[in-house]
Amino acid sequence: MEVCEREGGGEEAMEIDKSSSRSTTTVDVLRKFLSIQQRRAEAYAKLRRGFSDYVSGGGESEYQQLCGEITVEFNDCSKQVLDIESQFLNPETCRNDLADLLKAVQEEEKKKLQLTVKIQLLKKAGRPSERLVNHNHCRFRTPTEHLCMHVHEITEDEGTADAEADAEYDGALKDAIMGLQYAVTSINEHLEEVRYEINDLETE
Repeated sequence: MEVCEREGGGEEAMEIDKSSSRSTTTVDVLRKFLSIQQRRAEAYAKLRRGFSDYVSGGGESEYQQLCGEITVEFNDCSKQVLDIESQFLNPETCRNDLADLLKAVQEEEKKKLQLTVKIQLLKKAGRPSERLVNHNHCRFRTPTEHLCMHVHEITEDEGTADAEADAEYDGALKDAIMGLQYAVTSINEHLEEVRYEINDLETE
């Protein structure tokens, strides 16, 4: 086996070792980031199930408690990703490209959460023309029979107003769903970049 006799060869070997060590560390950190994203995905699945149970007749308090738990989970995930961003901005690591990539994911995750909440609020409220009537101000003849104060023949203007309200609701829900789909697609594309980076570092 030929031994390198060039001056500074030891320093070059040390640099290679450092580079290899940095690559290993970067891979580990990126894998940690992917595990955080998995936690986020599981939290969203839990939130969807909770909301489905709620609209099917579940309790308001249980749903609010779930929302609180999910908020804590998302905040913790965001904090950990910010810590990873800081590591990549460290002069020793100097991977601003990866820090920017994670920052982009964070921004899309923020949009995803905002739109998820908006969609749930819209679905919870329902279309204006289909919302349940509140009978709180009706006059009751008996405990089971009452006179509805709000029942009357719908005028043309009222019908038009209802149609416009429904159209506005449908448009808002459609926009939110499209925005959510775009955010999810963008996040998945960024995560694919992370996986490519891990593969490249592991094959170096």
